[in-house]
Amino acid sequence: MVCKSTDEDMFGPEIPEAPEIPRDVPAKRPEIKVSKRKYEIVWFNVATFTYAHLAALYGLYLGLTAAKWETIIFSVILYSMAMIGVTAGAHRLWSHKAFKAKLPLQIILMLFNSVAFQYTAYHWVREHRLHHKYSDTDADPINAHRGFFYAHVGWLLVRKHPDVKKAGPTIDMSDLDANPVVKFQKDYAIPFCGTICFLLPTLIPVYCWGESLNVAWHVAVFRYIANLNVMFLVNSAAHLWGYRPYDHTMLPAENLSVALASFGEGFHNYHHTFPWDYKAAEFGNNRLNFTTAFIDFFAKIGWAYDLKSVSDEMIEARKKRTGGGPNFPWMEHGEKITEHAKDR
Repeated sequence: MVCKSTDEDMFGPEIPEAPEIPRDVPAKRPEIKVSKRKYEIVWFNVATFTYAHLAALYGLYLGLTAAKWETIIFSVILYSMAMIGVTAGAHRLWSHKAFKAKLPLQIILMLFNSVAFQYTAYHWVREHRLHHKYSDTDADPINAHRGFFYAHVGWLLVRKHPDVKKAGPTIDMSDLDANPVVKFQKDYAIPFCGTICFLLPTLIPVYCWGESLNVAWHVAVFRYIANLNVMFLVNSAAHLWGYRPYDHTMLPAENLSVALASFGEGFHNYHHTFPWDYKAAEFGNNRLNFTTAFIDFFAKIGWAYDLKSVSDEMIEARKKRTGGGPNFPWMEHGEKITEHAKDR
């Protein structure tokens, strides 16, 4: 069953009437206002990210020239698992409660999320809820107003802004404090996630099909960094470039390239307008939203349930009120929705 949001859930506090924008004219990006701050560089993080990216480039070279085909296929599978672990698990399930999951699915998503090793789901959710509550302000840890590099990775290379530190304790994490699956991953973060993300993906190719240790390790690092940078693009590119058909007053935008690489997370203007929609997009069945297809599959077998969505009427009302011009042409012509969402 898909739960529809009410008008109150959808809009929250009343927003002042926005001037209508012709549907064939792209909206301008919101004016950028950045407060001055002094950056305190965290050199350990700089060194770690520098090594990881250099090792990843070497891993890409080895993947193209020396890796066995089994290693390549294994890495693609792990990439997909990691992406689902972040997008369906940390993001749509635990950050936004866009659907509910039975214990077996929660365990699967926790394991997949550990392959991604963007620290733990608990910490990812805390930062993401903060990001949505104070989006693109000084209290947002990612704040795209500070530019592409800062939103992409720079925010991890410097000390947090004082406003982020002040706002952090206001985020309610009681639901995940009471979640045994998320708590297990949090309690054993480094050894558990390190084993799932790096150790096993290195040893399995070596012992199962005779891959060299050098190739196995560096290809594993490349897969990790590829996952990381794709998700970083949601914070950077999808907050800076693209269409804003749902709300032209915010930075997040519909970015097709990011959507393709991230299994459907690049429809970001929609997501920041309706963050509780389990599809994270108006259209689910557009062959770019693999995460939605994953959730729909588990909904069919009963492991995912209470999928939240937004009615077409609410979407059109919001477009009329705050929309910023056209969407992708093929989406404007209404290529709809997931098989599961037909039952809405």
